[in-house]
Amino acid sequence: MPEKFNDLFNRLLSEHSVSSTNLDIDQSNLGVINLLAETFESLGFTCELVPVPFDGDGEHEKSNLIATLGSGPGGLVLSGHTDTVPFDEALWDTNPLAMIEKDNKLFGLGATDMKGFFAVVHEAIQDFIEADLKQPLIIIATADEESSMAGARTLASLGKPKARAAVIGEPTSLRPIHMHKGIMMESIHVQGQSGHSSNSALGRNALDAMHEVITALMQFRLQLQSKYNNPHFDIDVPTINLGVIHGGDNPNRICGHCDLEFDVRLLPGMGGEAIRESIEAIVAPIATSHNVEINLTSLIPGVDPFDNADSELAKKIEVLTGHTPESVAFGTEGPFLQKLGMDTIIMGPGSIDQAHQPNEYMELSQVKPCIEILKKLIRDYCC
Repeated sequence: MPEKFNDLFNRLLSEHSVSSTNLDIDQSNLGVINLLAETFESLGFTCELVPVPFDGDGEHEKSNLIATLGSGPGGLVLSGHTDTVPFDEALWDTNPLAMIEKDNKLFGLGATDMKGFFAVVHEAIQDFIEADLKQPLIIIATADEESSMAGARTLASLGKPKARAAVIGEPTSLRPIHMHKGIMMESIHVQGQSGHSSNSALGRNALDAMHEVITALMQFRLQLQSKYNNPHFDIDVPTINLGVIHGGDNPNRICGHCDLEFDVRLLPGMGGEAIRESIEAIVAPIATSHNVEINLTSLIPGVDPFDNADSELAKKIEVLTGHTPESVAFGTEGPFLQKLGMDTIIMGPGSIDQAHQPNEYMELSQVKPCIEILKKLIRDYCC
């Protein structure tokens, strides 16, 4: 690959930009955003930094970038997120904060998920810098996709940018994705009353109540799976995963409190608010029968399911790649760009199987094909 590609790829990876719900390890993404703004401005793009609201100090300051070449209605958006998941450097065979090329792979944190996509985009747009664009070419770089989706939520709330179509370059091995599940992450807190375990009447056991809550959630899961089915997905039903439980402090004390954390993966056509209302209705009689307080709270704002099965863009990419549009289980920023009125498809180099783990890499063999696909889409939508 050209030296400029390798240099930008390496510089993007070297900028720390971990996002996490744990503020002790959460980091600002401004290093990546400023680098991209400088890079695209040098090519003639007009760059707008869009601050992302946050609670905390400057160490957690976040921003989106909207870089625009050309003007007018319509056009094409190429979008990616600037943050990475947390990492343990000791588990890596290479420096995670540098691009290392070996075995026809580009290694580094964010190589495939998904800072490397911006280097691919940068290479793809070179032929169009002096072109007479009929419709705008827009690059979006977002914050906090790996934690709260706050960056994409901010853009959706502001109603910008506007374009005819959008490609989100998540790692899909260059296969167009037109559908994915939504996700909710919820917490149930049961507050009882501790007391001496020799006499259950001295307290109100939160674990006893939580046992019924879990049983009810498992029954609710079966109800959802009997009601909703989508054969486009490998796991063709909605899921509820009971992921975390904590309660009590000693075997000889009545358990005074218990917390359960779980996620729900929603199929297209399902709404998160309706699910929450159903769960609240399920746990209310349990709280009454056990004389405890039960509170349901969201750990993160939910991400809606994504469904763009009738996409014109997907049909174009199918012709370019030879792959029919597919569905995936992981979530993306697709629903938020779709809310902006764009024909949105998920497609990018690299495999999701390499994301979120040590020794993450992008297959070098996918870089040039992705560049050529993006060039053809830019010609179609902008020229």
